[in-house]
Amino acid sequence: MDILGHMGILLGASWASGMNLYLTVSALGLAHRMEWVSLPGDLSIISHPAVIIVAGVLFLIEFFADKIPLVDSAWDSVHTVIRPIAGATLGYMLMGDAALVLRIFGALLAGCIAMDSHLTKATARAVINTSPEPVSNSVASVTEDVSVVGVLYLIMKHPVVATIVVALLILFSLWFLRRMFKFAKRIINSSFCRKKLTAQTTIPIRS
Repeated sequence: MDILGHMGILLGASWASGMNLYLTVSALGLAHRMEWVSLPGDLSIISHPAVIIVAGVLFLIEFFADKIPLVDSAWDSVHTVIRPIAGATLGYMLMGDAALVLRIFGALLAGCIAMDSHLTKATARAVINTSPEPVSNSVASVTEDVSVVGVLYLIMKHPVVATIVVALLILFSLWFLRRMFKFAKRIINSSFCRKKLTAQTTIPIRS
């Protein structure tokens, strides 16, 4: 596989693992086993039947948990550590044939991309969970799963396109997270100002 193919798998798998780690691992492992794609480096280890089965079971659990308001946010909170570390591990294994410095670079890059997509997912879900109706939550979950499947398909069939798509998704997520940070900052400042104003206007009762 050429360098562009490697880059497509590295970026695509990293982004997808931040969105849905278990779907990414099980799908890529199965694809390698069915010879739909040739995973480079040591990444072929995820095609082991035991890895595919465990990842598939965890994906089924996440599939249902991810569609329940507040449960999805709790699940995302737990995976704030798991997804980036797993993404970094995938990046390290993918660069298995390269020098150690390149393997470390691949791990850091993959971990950062996985963290970026995870934070985007978790932040969007936190905003959606402020709505009382549960439909938008399920729609968001299905949309995320479809986007992961789409990126994985591009990895296998059009790795160059996958690289471009993931780059655009990263740019969008950086914009989105920046907007959410500013929004949260305004909410906190507004709440602080209201409390301060209330404290200043409160008339103490003398005995």
